This record gives sequence, structure tokens and C-alpha cells, in this order.
Amino acid sequence: MKVQYFSVPALALLLSFGAISSCANPRTAKPPTADTQVQETNPCAAKANPCAAKANPCAAKANPCAAKANPCAAKAKSIGAPLAQELQGKPVLVDIFASWCPACKNIAPTLSQLEKDYAGKVNFVVLDVSDKSTTAAAEEKAQQLGLSEFLAANKSQTGMLAIIDPATGNILAQYRNNANITDYTTVIDAALTQ
Repeated sequence: MKVQYFSVPALALLLSFGAISSCANPRTAKPPTADTQVQETNPCAAKANPCAAKANPCAAKANPCAAKANPCAAKAKSIGAPLAQELQGKPVLVDIFASWCPACKNIAPTLSQLEKDYAGKVNFVVLDVSDKSTTAAAEEKAQQLGLSEFLAANKSQTGMLAIIDPATGNILAQYRNNANITDYTTVIDAALTQ
């Protein structure tokens, strides 16, 4: 009984496969004669590919991920106001830090090198959001320095370094988990020459 149930579907499958393959194989198809009119069975055969002539709409657009800057930086190009008087005259590098953050550990050597290379030329601000008490202290520090809105918008972005023009509050660059020191030095050097 099991063989009957198996053989009927198997037979149907073989018959349909034979029918499909004979239709698909041009060698087994009979050529048209003068007496018979054969219509095209493939509706797409006579039509051109509608997508072939169209240009790729994405080809001309720049890849938003190609730039190494954090795409979130484009949303907040400015913190809205100049920073505190004590930060004026030097570019400000803000580090959103947490002791448990793998990205912070990854960029630590880069940040250390930047602090050595730009000692006295750049204001380095660390906003520690490791736990509730350090976050409260960071919020107080950010308020004193004019960085409250910036911290509020970025406190979940640990491992992020931002370079800010203190006179305008403009964010010159913002990177997350980027250990490439050249990306930072290029922006800092440009800011120092202005």
C-alpha cells in the first residue's frame, strides 16, 4: 500500500518532468511548418529586459559608510553654542569613556599617543559614564564646560572621540572605536592652523 502512494506521485513527477523538459529543449520541439502557426510560448522571449537599460540608481551615490567619521556626527554638527571660557583657544577632544567598554580599550593607545603629541595644544576632556556615580560627575563636568547637550546625546556612544571647535561649538570630527591616529591628527592639525 505504501508503494501505491509513492508510485502515483512519482509517476506524476516523472511525467511532468518529461513534459517540462520537452518544452524546454529546442531539439525535441517540432519546427513550425507552413501549415501550422506556432505561437511564442515564452512571454519574455520577445521582450527586452526592462532593467537592462536602466542605470543603477545607487551607482552615482556616495557610500555613506565609506567615510570613517561616525554617521551620527552628521546629525549633530554643532553642540549649539561656544564651550566654556577655560576651553577656548585650543581644539577640544572629548572622550566618552566607560571602564567596561571594549571600544574604549581599543582606542586607549591612540588616545594616549594623542595626549603626548598634543600636550598643551589640545584640551582633552574625558566624560566617564562607567556607572551611575561617574555618569553624574560627568554630567556635572559637561555642564560646567558647555558640553551638556553633547553628553546627553552621546552618553550611550562609549568609545567615541569628538573633536570640537570651542569658539563655535562645531563638531569637527566624531569617531567611534576608531584607532587610526591619522584620522585625528589630520583634523587637529587643520584646527590648529586656523
